[in-house]
Amino acid sequence: MLIGASQNVATIPVQRTASDGRLRRSRRGERQLASSVAPASVDDEALAACFTAGEEWALREAYARWSPLVFRLALRSLGDHSDAEDVTQQVYISAWRTRSGFDASRSSLSAWIVGITRHRIADAHEARSRTRRLEEALVADASTRSASDGNDLAERVMVAEELERLEPVPRRVMKLAFYDQLSHSQIAEALDLPIGTVKSHVRRSLSRLRRRWEVGDEPHRA
Repeated sequence: MLIGASQNVATIPVQRTASDGRLRRSRRGERQLASSVAPASVDDEALAACFTAGEEWALREAYARWSPLVFRLALRSLGDHSDAEDVTQQVYISAWRTRSGFDASRSSLSAWIVGITRHRIADAHEARSRTRRLEEALVADASTRSASDGNDLAERVMVAEELERLEPVPRRVMKLAFYDQLSHSQIAEALDLPIGTVKSHVRRSLSRLRRRWEVGDEPHRA
């Protein structure tokens, strides 16, 4: 789910104003807003300066101002609410971790965040493509073929063996994907799991199977 404006995106040290609401300096020397000043009243330029300085309230305010735009861009490109939510969180995690790279003389904070959004959307599309290619290859190799072909039989046995090594939930997910050829949404409905959880199980399990196959192929490449 999307994080709320009051939640942290990363583990950030909480910085508080003095009890009388006056400005004070944090350990690192950044100026803090008085508690009487509403973050929403701060202009974008001042917000960007505080964000770059690592002030926690600025991260929350940047999320409140521009996360709807980030989400819309991701949803328009990816067409999936769960993936768009994931991208939105990844964008703000990336922005916070790399805030020292923001240059206010080159762009506004909102434009910089949109730039990160485009990169994360591209990453999501590439991850989808990798997963789809590997999924299709594994389904093809795991489907019924002539048992007279020793190599095909060995591959099917290897897939079945590796699936049995998975934990119960990812094993059920992968069997429904490979043998029943259900979509992610159908698997989520069948197992009463969030679709994001299904996708995570598929990605991790496919990566494990791919590593196993690469190891199994090494003697033939020698």
